[in-house]
Amino acid sequence: MKRYGPTPQRRPEPPVLAVEGQGTHPGKRGGNLPRMRKSVLVVLCALANSPAAAKDTGLIFVSNEKTNNIVVMDPASYKIVKEIKTARRPRDLHFNADHSKLYVACGDDDVIDIVDVAKLDVVGRLKTGPSPEAFGIDEKRGRLYVSQEEGSSLAVIDMERDTIVHEVPTGAEPEGVLVSEDGKMVFVTSEAGDLLHEVAADSGKIVRDVVAGLRPRRIAATPDGRELWVTAELAGEVDIVDRATFVITGKIPFLPPGMRKSDVTPVGLVMTKDGKTAYVALGHAAHVAVVDVPARKVVGYILVGKRPWGLTLSRDENTLYVANGFGDDITVIDTKTRKAKNSVPVGRIPYGIAVDD
Repeated sequence: MKRYGPTPQRRPEPPVLAVEGQGTHPGKRGGNLPRMRKSVLVVLCALANSPAAAKDTGLIFVSNEKTNNIVVMDPASYKIVKEIKTARRPRDLHFNADHSKLYVACGDDDVIDIVDVAKLDVVGRLKTGPSPEAFGIDEKRGRLYVSQEEGSSLAVIDMERDTIVHEVPTGAEPEGVLVSEDGKMVFVTSEAGDLLHEVAADSGKIVRDVVAGLRPRRIAATPDGRELWVTAELAGEVDIVDRATFVITGKIPFLPPGMRKSDVTPVGLVMTKDGKTAYVALGHAAHVAVVDVPARKVVGYILVGKRPWGLTLSRDENTLYVANGFGDDITVIDTKTRKAKNSVPVGRIPYGIAVDD
């Protein structure tokens, strides 16, 4: 996605060093953090005293593009327990396999910040090319695959050496990235090029392309390995790509009741582990679509906040968290009832959500 305002003056390249003593309490729209309850303070104390306790805490991490931070929320009270200052414009974020580290792409400083989940602080940075937006991790190879929005390329980064080992030219404005289950292939969308690329991980070469709907954004794979689902923002649909033939075999259009077709701008999507249900954030339509995956059919819509973008499921898949980019909040959804049960202010232009469970 293009920048939401004038391009800021770029500050000097951040050092690739540990970052200590990051400040807290910038709060939403410049305000202070809400008063913490005793239970929230207990969470922080436990994390500080026992690094092992950082795993499976249930803590919710939300990146805020305009506030330049990640807010950390208690899963029981939804109170903010920490605000982690990052490089500018944090967007996509992912844990490593053991959840000891959280990586976040910071688009306006051309870095991936590394957060220590036990300390809840930035402890290092990896350099990227211009405007990193989304990425995938292959821990076996020790690589990050990063879409570089303004560089029209996919960067392949050696995490240990902090070196770009391949820079793969893509269509304009690459965004969504998905690493295949065996790590041999990487899929990346090109928003402005209306393409889905398949890239060989070892050679760094594009091996296949398919033309998708207008402005393809994010990618999800069905658990059986047969299909890729790709959101097409301006087409208002999900395109279904057969992985064997790399052709589009189906499309699922969206139109919540009372909405104009032009308002439907799907971006984020997530699929349940059994491959039966997908949830698709519909952007300016302010809804999340619920899709029966085998039937390729929309079975419901859930009203959320303004311009839902990123979303993620809890490990037990009973809760869906949705980042509402223009509402400055997240919506918490009970997936069994398909109803929103909470709306929580987080910061300005929330982008992505990760849950430590």
